[in-house]
Amino acid sequence: MKSSSKRSSAQKTDIHDVAAHAGVSIATVSRTLNHVPTVDAALAARVWKAVAELDYLPNTQARALVSGKSRLLGLIVSEITNPFFPELIQEFERIAVDQGYEILIGSTSHDPKKMDTCVRRMLERKVDGVAIMTFGFEEIVLDRLIADEIPLVFIDVASKHPRSGVLSVNYREGIQEGVQHLAALGHRKIGFISGPLHLRSAQARKSAFLESMQSAAVPINPKWIVEGDHTLEGGRDAMQTILSQKALPTAVMCSNDMTAIGVQHAVFEARLRIPEDLSLIGFDNIHMAEYTIPPLTTVQMSCKDLAQKAVRILLSHLSPEGGKGEIEITIGTRLIVRQTTGQPRN
Repeated sequence: MKSSSKRSSAQKTDIHDVAAHAGVSIATVSRTLNHVPTVDAALAARVWKAVAELDYLPNTQARALVSGKSRLLGLIVSEITNPFFPELIQEFERIAVDQGYEILIGSTSHDPKKMDTCVRRMLERKVDGVAIMTFGFEEIVLDRLIADEIPLVFIDVASKHPRSGVLSVNYREGIQEGVQHLAALGHRKIGFISGPLHLRSAQARKSAFLESMQSAAVPINPKWIVEGDHTLEGGRDAMQTILSQKALPTAVMCSNDMTAIGVQHAVFEARLRIPEDLSLIGFDNIHMAEYTIPPLTTVQMSCKDLAQKAVRILLSHLSPEGGKGEIEITIGTRLIVRQTTGQPRN
């Protein structure tokens, strides 16, 4: 009953009540709610205390009309069903909210039409900036965002947009550690299951694997290099293709963890064991990777790093003193050794 009464009272509360309760002007309340950095810290603290005590819910649409800022950041991801992206979304939202922003999420499933719909939604809601974390996109649908000079962040793709940033993932760093780890265990027969090769990130991971194999002087067998689609089913199917060969690898690296978990299922169906019959390495280090049986050795690409640095770039371009020009930040990768790798049987 108390919470219901409190909510009813909150609905009648307006900015005048907050100002009176805090003992400040309406302008100070407005500037505080809009996160204007020049507001005196003591006055801002009184405003936020009054907001909490009155359970005041600001009208964000009205604030956007007055300030010209929506305090809304867009986040476009490619595949919401892949656990990597919910983990990324959760971290992105946490950091954005800490900075006084809400987020608007769109998922494309690598479909240009869905990407176009996402971009339209972002424009309709007048987002202040957009992080495009799809690991591949159709540039043409972004023309409207660029035309409106909305700050943008991309993964792996440089843009000519003057208010943009790129998160450049060092795929080779972690993948080379993975190949060297397998080679040190004695593996000379190593396969690779890529992601869909129309994606730049999948191409980059495959190239990093091939370069790392050459650097480690490990022979490459093209029959063990199979294209997958970054899904559980794709990993299972790709591994079944490899298992149909007369000669089999003793280890397989995968372009993401979902693929690797699908490989685990195919190996189980074939009545083989990991790592006794096949060593396995994934990529991403999703939370689930620690709880597979056995726990998955994988290359970590930190969701936390991606989210933190994407928000940092957007806020840099949105700050009053923020200049124009593309910002580039490198995201490192590293091998996390668990229990799916071991010495080859022979």
